[in-house]
Amino acid sequence: MSEVTRIVLADDHALVRDGIRSLLESEADLKVIGEASNGQEAIELVEKVQPDLLIIDIRMPVMNGIDAVEALTKSNTQVKSIILSMHDSEEYILKSISAGANGYLLKDTDKTEFIKAIHTVRDGGKYFSGDISNVLVNNLLSTNKPLATKVNKNEVGDNVFDLTNKELMVLELVLSGLTNQQISEKLKNSKRTIETHRFNLMRKMEVKNLIDLSKKAQKHNLV
Repeated sequence: MSEVTRIVLADDHALVRDGIRSLLESEADLKVIGEASNGQEAIELVEKVQPDLLIIDIRMPVMNGIDAVEALTKSNTQVKSIILSMHDSEEYILKSISAGANGYLLKDTDKTEFIKAIHTVRDGGKYFSGDISNVLVNNLLSTNKPLATKVNKNEVGDNVFDLTNKELMVLELVLSGLTNQQISEKLKNSKRTIETHRFNLMRKMEVKNLIDLSKKAQKHNLV
């Protein structure tokens, strides 16, 4: 591999690509050599310029990032890939890994972690941010952790709300009386991430307060 890591960026928002490129090129050993606005363009560009690393968003038109990474993996390309996403959904994370991604980072990752992830993947390792690592651990330990299995509708009474593993964990902790900050510290997630999960819980379960949340959770055997 060359001394300078050659990178292709794929995101359907030009402003996002501009910001990431500016961040990366502030590092002497990183260089963005191409940009794509969807998964299909990313595949074609990777095949053309043969970068060391592809940094790609999940949700894009024409072809999403996971499908693009999977296609490149099947084509036996040597490019390594990092999925960059706004979502720490267990489904997205596990699909990304299955597709062959070498890393998965949330878009609110700070510069230090971003650069660390790139260097780790460049050097042949895998990198998943703290929030993502928790999802992976919970998935691996699912046979021993009741909450982790609740994402499977066949193993829980009435998960009609399609709650994720992390949302079920947050639900139990919210109903136990913990604040967002306390849940954040317990799950080792950012407070912002917990607030997002809590908002999604209320939205999916169609409730506006804790009393109704508790009633619905008990009615459907979620806690």
